[in-house]
Amino acid sequence: GTMTSTAEFFEGAVKSGTMILISEIGDKTFFIAAIMAMRHSRATVFAGAIGALGVMTALSAALGWAAPALISKTYTHYLAVALFFFFGLRSLYESLLAWEGGGMQEELEETEKELGAKGKKTKTKTKTSAFLSSTVVETFVITFLAEWGDRSQIATIGLAASEDPFGVTLGGVLGHAVCTGAAVLGGKHMATLVSERAVAITGGALFVLFGTHALVTGVEE
Repeated sequence: GTMTSTAEFFEGAVKSGTMILISEIGDKTFFIAAIMAMRHSRATVFAGAIGALGVMTALSAALGWAAPALISKTYTHYLAVALFFFFGLRSLYESLLAWEGGGMQEELEETEKELGAKGKKTKTKTKTSAFLSSTVVETFVITFLAEWGDRSQIATIGLAASEDPFGVTLGGVLGHAVCTGAAVLGGKHMATLVSERAVAITGGALFVLFGTHALVTGVEE
C-alpha cells in the first residue's frame, strides 16, 4: 500500500542523500562551486551548479529506474550491490592503505588550474556569447561535465535501480544542495578543515553497508 511506498521513498531519499553528501564533499564539483563563488555571485553559482546536479540526478535516476525494465531485476540488483562494494572498498582501500595525503588540497589545485585555463579563453568573446559565458550557464555546463560519469552519478544509477527513483532523485538533489551550499558559502575554508581521509573512510564504510543491506534483503519482486 501507500505506507510501504512512502517508506521506500524515504529509504531511497536517505540512501542517496547520504551517499551524495559523502562522495561530493571535497569532490571536483564541490570545488568548482567554491572557486566560482569566489569570483562571482554566490546565488548565481549556486543556481547554475544545483541546476546541473538536479538534471544529472534526475537523468541518472531515470536510467537506473529504466534499467530493470530492459534488464532483469536480478541483474540490476546485483549490479547495484557490486557497485556499492566496489566504491565502498575502493574508498576504504584508498583511505586506509594507499593514502597519499593531500587529497582535497590537490583536487582544489587541479580544479583551480582547469578553471583558470577556461577563464583565460572566455575573455576574448563577443556580446552574443555573453549569455553563454554568463555565470549560471558556465557553472551549469562545467558542473554537468565534471559530474558526468563521476562515481556519485554511477552510484545514483545503481541506487535508483533498486530503490524508489523519486526518493533517490529527491535525496540526491538535497544532498547536492547541501554540498553546493557549503561549497559556495565557504568551500575553501571547509576543505582545509574537513579531513578528506575521515570522509573517505566513512563513505567507504557506508557504501559497504548499503551493499550488505542490499545483499541481505535480496531482490524485491
